[in-house]
This record gives sequence, C-alpha cells and structure tokens, in this order.
Amino acid sequence: MSGSAAATGSASCRFAHYFVVCGVDTETGLEPDDGAGEAFEQSPIRRSFKSKVLVHYPESTDRNPFNKDAVNMLCMPRGLSFRTQADRLDPQFHSFTMSFDDGTRSYGFVHTFYEEVTSAQIITAMQTLYQMHHVEHHSGSSASSPSSSSSSASSPSTSSMDSLVSSLDESDAESLAGLSGCLGCAGSFDPARDTLYVSKALCLFTPLPFLQAARQFLSQLHQAVTSHTPPPLPLESYIHNILYEVPLPPPGRSLRFHGVQGPIVCQRPGPGELPLGEYPLGEAFSLLGVDNMVQLLTCALLETQVLLCSQVAEGVTTLLFPFQWQHIYLPIVSAPLNHLLDAPVPFMMGIQRRDGAQRSSLHLPHEANLCFVDIDKHSVEAPEDLPLFPDQIELIQELSEVLLRFGLPPQGGTIIKPNTTTTTATTSPRLSSLVLEDLMEDRRNGNLGGEELAVLERLQALARRCGGGKMSDEGKTLGHVFEEEEEELKAAKLNIQLREVFAGRFAAMFGRYEDFVIHSAVDLDSWLSNREASFSFDKGSFLSVQPATHLHFLSRFLETSMFSAFVDGKVISRWADREPLQQLFDNRLERERLYDTDEEESRNCRYRKCTSLFESAQAIERRLLKADHTAIHPHLLDMRIGQGRHQQGYFPKLQADVLAQGQNTNKWSSRVTASRRSDPKRSTVTEHSVENEQRQKHTFVRKNLRQSKLLDSSPQAVTQTHREFVDGLLSECRLKTKRMLMERMGKESVELGQGEANITGLQENTLIHGLCDLLERTWGHGLQLKQGKSALWSHLLHYQAAQGKMETPAESPGGSNGSDQRTFDDGTLVLRGTLIQDMRFIQTMSEGLSEVGQARAWIHLALEKKMLSQHLKELLKNQELLRQLYKPHAFLLCEEEREQFLFHLLSLNTVDYLCFTRVFTSISIPYRVVIIPMKKLSIAMATVNPWVCVSGELGDSGVRQLSKNTQEIYFQCKNLGRLSTLQLGQENSGLLAKCLIDCVIVYNEITGHTYKFPCGRWLGKGVGDGSLERVLIGQLVSPGGEEDAGRWSGTPPPELASPSQSVRTVLGSLGGRTIQEDMREAANNLVKHFHKPEQERGNLTVLLCGEGGLVLSLEKFLLHGFKCNRLFQRNVFVWDFVEKAVVSVETADQMGDLQGSVLTKGPPCDSLCHYVNAINASPRSIGKEGKFQLFVCLGIRDRLLSQWLPLLAELPLTTRTYEEGALLRDRAAVHSLSRILRTLDEFTITLETALVKGVDL
Repeated sequence: MSGSAAATGSASCRFAHYFVVCGVDTETGLEPDDGAGEAFEQSPIRRSFKSKVLVHYPESTDRNPFNKDAVNMLCMPRGLSFRTQADRLDPQFHSFTMSFDDGTRSYGFVHTFYEEVTSAQIITAMQTLYQMHHVEHHSGSSASSPSSSSSSASSPSTSSMDSLVSSLDESDAESLAGLSGCLGCAGSFDPARDTLYVSKALCLFTPLPFLQAARQFLSQLHQAVTSHTPPPLPLESYIHNILYEVPLPPPGRSLRFHGVQGPIVCQRPGPGELPLGEYPLGEAFSLLGVDNMVQLLTCALLETQVLLCSQVAEGVTTLLFPFQWQHIYLPIVSAPLNHLLDAPVPFMMGIQRRDGAQRSSLHLPHEANLCFVDIDKHSVEAPEDLPLFPDQIELIQELSEVLLRFGLPPQGGTIIKPNTTTTTATTSPRLSSLVLEDLMEDRRNGNLGGEELAVLERLQALARRCGGGKMSDEGKTLGHVFEEEEEELKAAKLNIQLREVFAGRFAAMFGRYEDFVIHSAVDLDSWLSNREASFSFDKGSFLSVQPATHLHFLSRFLETSMFSAFVDGKVISRWADREPLQQLFDNRLERERLYDTDEEESRNCRYRKCTSLFESAQAIERRLLKADHTAIHPHLLDMRIGQGRHQQGYFPKLQADVLAQGQNTNKWSSRVTASRRSDPKRSTVTEHSVENEQRQKHTFVRKNLRQSKLLDSSPQAVTQTHREFVDGLLSECRLKTKRMLMERMGKESVELGQGEANITGLQENTLIHGLCDLLERTWGHGLQLKQGKSALWSHLLHYQAAQGKMETPAESPGGSNGSDQRTFDDGTLVLRGTLIQDMRFIQTMSEGLSEVGQARAWIHLALEKKMLSQHLKELLKNQELLRQLYKPHAFLLCEEEREQFLFHLLSLNTVDYLCFTRVFTSISIPYRVVIIPMKKLSIAMATVNPWVCVSGELGDSGVRQLSKNTQEIYFQCKNLGRLSTLQLGQENSGLLAKCLIDCVIVYNEITGHTYKFPCGRWLGKGVGDGSLERVLIGQLVSPGGEEDAGRWSGTPPPELASPSQSVRTVLGSLGGRTIQEDMREAANNLVKHFHKPEQERGNLTVLLCGEGGLVLSLEKFLLHGFKCNRLFQRNVFVWDFVEKAVVSVETADQMGDLQGSVLTKGPPCDSLCHYVNAINASPRSIGKEGKFQLFVCLGIRDRLLSQWLPLLAELPLTTRTYEEGALLRDRAAVHSLSRILRTLDEFTITLETALVKGVDL
C-alpha cells in the first residue's frame, strides 16, 4: 500500500519553495534591455526588453528569502522576447541554481512560452518602435544622414511613445508608405495583420533538483492554459498543492503527486547512492560526444574558466562527485551580468548566444585558461597543455559502451528525440479516461495482479502495433504514454550509469587518500588559526605511488580549491560531523575494500570497470515504477466567486490570498500524520543536507563571492564585486608565492609533509603553471583592448610597440652597430637582461608557440633570471598605456594592490629556478666560457692552446677550440640543460705549454646562470700529475644579474684552494674516524639518490666526483697512513699505488712477497689488472688524478670496487707502503668499507660520456 503524506508545515520538508511568474508588466510598458548588447539597427520585434516578476508565492520563506531581481534575471536571462504568428512559438525549458549566503542552494526550473499580447499600450508601443526603425533604416540606407544616426542612438521610453508617433516629420510620409511593402518580412509588425506574442515564464523552486517532476508539473500547467476545456480545478488548487501539501519523498523512496492533467512521480536516492541529479547527461553526451565531455570534465576538475554556450553546466557538476565546485557558478548568465565574464577567477558559466552570433562577437578578456563549449557546433575549445584524464582511453571506452547500450552514438553531433530533451512542450502523460488513469496509477504502485497486469501489457503492445488513435482531441494514445514513461526511465538509468562510471574512477584514483591526510593540530581552533601555514595532505608521497601517466593531471588537481576543500573536510571530521558527500564517498570506499579480497591485484590492475552500474539503475527503476508514497490530491480552495475562470491561451491572474500561505484551517491539513510531526528525523532532509547544509562555523572554507552579490547588477554592486576580485587576486598571489617558497626551500622537511618520497620537480612545475595562470587572470581583469588569446602577452606587445616608437629616433645614428661590436663586454650582458630583449628572444624561438605559449615562456625565463618582479614593474610604469588598455576597475590600475602584488613576486628571487632551461629543451642557447688562471698576469696562457667541452643534463657542446692568446670563447648550441661537467684540455704537449688553472666559468647568456668549475691544478706535461685533459665538476654559482657580467674577469678570491692542496692538508689533519664517516655519507647520498623517483634525481656525477663525493672520500681513505717519504718523492697520488699493485700482481714480485697468497689468482685479480691496464692504455691524457677518478667510477658501475679493496689490503705491497695504523691495514675498516660499497651493487649506474670517453670496457 502506498502511504499518504502532506507538508503544510516547515518549508524545509516541502517539495517546492516558490512558484513564480515572470513576463511583461503592462503598467510600466516596454523598457529596452540595455545590457543585452543589441544594436538598434535590429528590428524591435527582435530586440530584448526588460521583464518583471509578476507574482511569486509565498511572499518569502525563513531560510530562503526571495530575491526578485535575481530570480527575474535567471528566469528570463534574455529578457522579454516578442514574436508574431509567422515565427515559431515553441515553449522552452531551462534550469538554474541559486546559492544563498548561508551556503544552501535552491534549484529553479523554468517553462517559457509565448502568450498573445492583449494590452493596447504594448501593441501601440511596438508599432511605433517598428515605424521609427523602418524610417531610420530606410533613410540610413539611401543616405547616411546625421539625424538618422543620432536618433537611432537613443532608445525611446514607453512614456513618450504617443509623442513619438506625432513627432514624425511629414517628410517621412514617403518612407512610411513603404511599410506595406515589408509586411510579412522577418521582423516586421503590423497590428492590422499580425498577432503579437510575448514570452512568459513559469518557474518552480525546489530544495532538491527534481528536474523531471518540475518540468512535468510546469508543462501540464501550460497545457491546461492552452486547452479548449478548463481543468478540473482552478490552477490555484494545483499550485497550492505543490507549494504546501506535497512533501519531499524520504531518502530511498518515491512519491506520487498530481499535476493538472495526470500523476507525476519523483524519487530520491537512498543513503548509499549518488546524490540526486536528473540533469540530462544523455543529451550532453549525444551532442558533444564522449571525448569532448571527458575533456570538459577535465577542465572543470582543474578549475579552468569554463564558458558554455549551452545548458550543460549542471550536468557537469553532477559528475564531480565527491568534489564540489568552489568558485563562481552561474549555469545561465543574463545580459546584465555579462560583466562577470571579466571575473579574474575560475568560473563555470552558461551563456545564451543569439541566433547567428559568432564566437568572435564575445568580448572575452580571459582566454589563456578558458574552456569554451559550443553545443551548437558540438565542440570544446580547451586550454593549451591540458593534461589527459587518468586512463582516459579506457574511460572513454567504458562510457561509449554505456551509451551504446542505450542506443546513443558516442561520437557526438546527434540530436536526440524531442521527448527526451528539456525543450519539449508536452511530455507528461494525459489520459482522458479516468478508468485508464486509475489503471495507470495502479500499475505504477504495483497494485495490479498477474492477470490484470497481463491485460495492461497486451493493451500496451496492441497500442504500439496499431499506432493507436487519439482518445480525445487533446489526449494521448496509450502507446504514447508508455513510450514517454519508458523514455523517462531510460534517461534516468542512463544518467545514473554515466555518473557511476565517473564515481568509480574517483574511487580508484583516491581510494587510499585517507592514508595521506596529515592530522597535525590538536583541536579545531588551533588548526583554523594555522590553516595557511600547515599542510593537510602529503602530496609528494601520494604522487610517488601513482602511475607515471597520471602524474601530470594529479599534480595539478591536488592544487585545486575543490581538492583542498575535500581534504579540509576530512581533517575537521575529527572534531565535527563529516560532510554528507564525503561521508558517502568514504562509506563507498569502505564497502569496496570489504568486497575487494585481493588488494594487491586491485592495486596493480590498470583499469577496472564500474561494477555497480546495473545495481544503481535497478534501484531507480524500482522506485519509478512503484511509488512508495502518494501526496494529497489537489482540492478546492476557499476562493471568491468568479476567481479561477479559464480563458484559453492566457495564464490567469492568480488569487493571491489563497496562495500566499498554506491554508491550515481546511479539512485537508488534518491529513498530516502524527508520526511526521513527532519524529524530528523526518522533519530534516537528508538529501537536502547533502546539497545545502554547510557548516557555517568553519570559517576556513574558501571565501567565495556570494551569488546574491553577483546577481546584483546595480552599479554599486558591480563596483563592489570588482573590488572583491582585486582583493582576491592579491590574496591568491600572496598564498601562491608563499607556497612556492615553502616548496622550494623546505622540500626535504618531513614535518611539512614533503619527506624523502617527494616529487618536487613535478610539483614545482605545477606551481609555476599556477603562477602563469594567476598572471594571465590578473592581466585580463578589466582588459578592454587585447591582441590574441593571452592578456599578458598582449600587454607586452603593446609595450614593445610603444618602446619602439620612443627608441627609433634615438638609436638611428648608429646604436645598432655599437651593440654588435660589444659582443663580449658588459654592455651585451646588460642589454640581454632587459624586458624587451627577453621578449625578442622568445619571439625568435623556433618552437612554434602561440600567444599563450609565448607568455608562459617569458614568465619562465623571467622567473629563472630572478627578474619577474622587475620586468613587470617596468611594464607597469607606462601609465598612459595602462589607461588605454584597461577599464578603471582593473587590478593593474589599483596602485597600492599592484605594488603589493609585485612585492610578493619579488620574494621568489630568494630561491633558484631552472624552469625555463628544463621546459624549453630544444632551443638554441648562447654560452660564454672563461678560463681563469691562478695568477692574474699569468704569461703561461700564451703558450697553451686550450679547448673545452661543456656537458649538461641534455647533452654536450662538442669540443670548442679557444683562439690563441685568449681566455674565453663565445658559442651557440642546443640547450644543454643544467650544466654538470666540463672537459678542459690543451693540444700543445711541449714542456713550456703549461698553466695553473684556478677554475672555468660558464655563463648562460639567456638565463643569466653562472656555473663555476673548480680546478686548482696544473694543465701540462712535467708538472702536477702531467695531465693534458681534466674533467671538472660544475656548480651553479649565481642565478644571474647585471653585476655578474664582469664578476670573473679579475683575480679570483684567494681562499679558493685547489683540490690537490686540500688533499695534502688531509694527510696530517683528518683522523680515521672522520674519513670513515665521510665515506659512509658519500655512499648514503648515492643510495638516497636512487631511491628517489627517476625524474627527481639530482646529478649523479656530482655525487660521484664532486666535493664530498665517492671518489674524493675513497681517495682520503687510501691516503690515510701513506708512507709518502719512503716510496715516492714530492707528489702523492693514489694512482701510483694502484699501478704498483697491479705490477706486483702481474710479475709475482721479484722478492717473492706474493708466494703462497691465495689472492693472486681469481676474477678480482684479473678484473683489477684488466681495468687498470685499459685506463693506462687510453689515448686521453687525463693525469693520475683523472685516472683514479675513472678507476673508481668504472669499479662502482660494474660492481667490482667492493671486491678490489680487500684484494689491495691483502697485498704485501700494502704493508711496505702504509703505516701500521693506516685504514687500509685495518681489517675491520676495510671490511666495513667493502660492505658499504656492496650496498651500491643493487643500483644501475650510468656514467656521463665525459667521464668514460676513450676507455673501452
């Protein structure tokens, strides 16, 4: 049995909050809609006029106060539309969402139809406007007179319509006579021959998105108005019934109530199901296609600016579960709100484009990060560099299978049947026979027995086969009724299955998100007070366990406001109730883990399809086919005699006194059940809380602009809105720069949630991308003159043009020649640091960049050079250009906020970035290399003929020969990335060709980075270790700046000692314990290097050969306790000992020291001798230190070094060469070192080409 319920009490449990009628106000007449942006050359019949809220019931509710202006704009976003009998008069349906200041939402559903105009004042006004338009158009086409242009520039008001007719000049009589020739043309109007129609909107506000039920109710109201026969009851009875007597269905139940012409069923999901969402996803997928819809959802998830020339915004938001859109959300934007397209924040807005209007006609200041959806062209224009959704190919395949099961093609561009769209006129069932109506209701409620149900099914089949005749002039055939029911059920099942697919994807991606939530606060107050300075989610660790193909999307998604709000909700759930959406998501995850027996298999599985599709569809089908509850039937109200009279084609003037409030005194109010009054749980709306009940006490939630302010189109409100935009941009800049600094400076701090398992480079790129987006939105705010899609690059181009006009006269005498001649001096370096020079370099890059790409490249370059704040400050100095490009409310014209903005950007100069070098890898970069000798006036450089080869992350420069008697070289080659090694050599092997090199400096002339390659050793025969070639390890010294241009041209600082000198001091100063600690530290650094993700590892060569590296630590170990005075003369080189050891092994020593030793034979001895001989046989003259470095690198690469050290320790030569307390003679120390080196055997070590060149092993 079905239950019976009513809801005359609290508005929170009623099905509907408001009923609204919008249309033309005959008392005020026609008022042109100034915000529509229409030209007055257009016929008046095609223009927009201001609409008014004619009536709304009730007057107001406690929780959701009525906003008349906002409701009017949302109900009739294009204002009043006029038509004649020659035009199409099809009714339309649309929906919207209203957010209130307390965070609650109300859902509006609008049925717009055309009603014949009966007001003589309106008809006369339209006739006068058309006559004026025709006269002006005719005179303008024959001769463009000033009078016609001036008259067309003003819009006449209704108060002067009569005078306008009489003021027409007699000279216009000839033009007026031509009106008869235009009768019947598009846009023409003659009251003698044409019938004038005007749009009117019926709107229903509900606390939950009951789209289908609201659409059917409003459609039935309109059908009753157009019907020849009056409805059984006055329309007030049906409106009163749905406002005050129809309750919300309980969760997991369905409810049947009565419209004017038939029963209507609505349903609510149960506790474990997805929230209610009846927006027609099937229509959106059919028009746009699966690929475009996935791309659109990706844009929404990454919080780009989404602009839709359609009404699919609400459908997109239902696919975001469990996340919620946190920014400006206006599913439909009326003409007075077009200024919101200037909003410098993420938004999701729907616009109605007039017929024939082109994309280019829209003034869009922000296009760099804009997703533009055109439903008519079945296209989605996504921003550049949009990452792919995780497992996008598999997701598209699964969605396509769902659509194909329902008979819809996945490729898009399909117009589906009218009875499944939201723009149909009549889609609700109407049966003229009361017997059939009762039969239908019994079928819905499951009250038919087997025999009766079989009879009904046979009737249905018969009606389908025969096509059925009409049961009455306005009724529908039985077959049509069943077809419509099945289409509605089919759309509902398709909706829930598409949403379940996306919900399953999010569950797979964030199934273990709770493991990475950081609970650092002891109570809610302390967490709120330290909200900005704390991390609530360990992003680095989360990304480290994700598939590599998902990282690009996930790294950006983790930075969005919707994910931050989601994590914040999880954090505060320790002290307060969880958000309903989050609780539902967590419960679903727990249920999946309960049924997921093989956790390891599920983790390794690349893609698992959703398993709850049919279960969720069956639940909806069960509720729609069998109503659980029935609401009170509409009934006669206490109305005055004569009220509610039916007049075909005209919506009646409703009786206000019976609709203003629920009539609790009538007999029907007693049917409210006692259980509903007494049970407090029944008086609250569970699903309502899912969408509406936000916890206002938690002020940490992102402060958004209230929709009530956004919908206020008054000049004062618009000014205040843009003032809040300015404050928001400044606050966002402060938070972004702070986050970038914390990420860069504190990336290894475990307490910040960025432990060893971090993906710093990926997150850094994501943060820089966010900075580029912020700058684009800031430069787009208030922009009125733009070139291309990038607001920032447009400003730069205008600045470049303005500077070119100023500099041309001054530079014409010969400034260009002077700059060409100063190739290596300070002037060139200073010039290359200017804003204009950076722009020119970006423009000459052979990357094929768009305007947006060029702007991002310029930002990357300026950030790497630590010149971003300075460049932007220079750009903003041209106040005349600013005032020319921007509106007065623009952020860039707010001087105080602009200075603070630049100050926050200036703080980024405290850290180093290589964002330009590592992103634009294929460009050509000019480098300057300077060799610094140890003495300022070293004449030895005159005898040396040096060459260099610079190597970096992306390759090497090849051998570059320096000119004779010069210490520097300038060359251009493909971007080398961050520099790591430099090979320095000379061709002259004479005894006089030698020089003591202090260091080599390499300068990147584009990014300004300076790399220092310390040497401190001789280059030449017969001095030092006799090396003619050295491999130097570089380090980044300075990020750039003008002061670095001549920094290395003078004498280097005296405190820079060469490595060979430092090694000599080690012999007498370092103890064995310190050396062992250094050795352990060097090996530990290598282990940590390989435990990091591959894309985040540092330079391996530095860890091996640099200061504190493995080579130097092992050299200290082997030099400890060395008897240098006995065996060698002045210079001490470990390679001498290694060579002696190999000789002694190979010749078995003439004195018989190795007789009986078990170490003389076997693989370790063979490999030791083979490697040392191969190194000595190399054609490179790298000296003894270079050979030992190569010996260690090859040994660690081929996992042999841990075997060689015990062998060297056991040789009799070691006893003669080392003192008693030497580490090499300490068995425990050698065993410990060998064990440490064996830990490195599990890693695959790849050496740079510069290290192993010339050695074939």
